[in-house]
Amino acid sequence: MVIKDNITVIAGKTTIPTPDVETNTTVKHASTGKVYADENEAKADVNDPATDTTENDIRRDVEISVNKLPNIFGGSS
Repeated sequence: MVIKDNITVIAGKTTIPTPDVETNTTVKHASTGKVYADENEAKADVNDPATDTTENDIRRDVEISVNKLPNIFGGSS
């Protein structure tokens, strides 16, 4: 499952340009390693009485890729 957010950060009155950010979220069972297609599939596994999966068994890994960060600190040392 991929979640993409476009966020503008405002510090004081200066608007910082939005960096090109891509996020990828992987939802999987921590013990078995089964990768779920989305949050709904993981929730269905938790709610299924035929499995012993609990909410604590669900793991979410988030990968954030930033291609280029703007110079937000006014210069480099």
